[in-house]
Amino acid sequence: MNIKAWQERLASFASDRDWKQFHSPKNLSSALVVEAAELLEQFQWLTIEQSSSDELPRKTRDAVQQEVADVAIYLLRICDVLDIDLEEAMARKLEINAEKYPVELARGNATKYTDR
Repeated sequence: MNIKAWQERLASFASDRDWKQFHSPKNLSSALVVEAAELLEQFQWLTIEQSSSDELPRKTRDAVQQEVADVAIYLLRICDVLDIDLEEAMARKLEINAEKYPVELARGNATKYTDR
């Protein structure tokens, strides 16, 4: 995925519609949260087993795909507006998480972590 190319495409899409005026970090973050909630809504009443990709009905899977795209679009717009290098931010966060959740303490445990 070429993140920069997608950001340029999304910026152009917004600019063509005169939406840049609405794309403040606050508004984009709010929209991102709404779209993430809509993604979660697709799984709301499903069991863990039912929510696996092999179990999802085609209609639900299509809806999930649409919501995932919305989340990604808003995330890329936020990064573009705030001039955040998403790949760099992700790499740094993974380093931080590796320190915070060392393999020997975190393996197989979703709740245990160290506060170093």
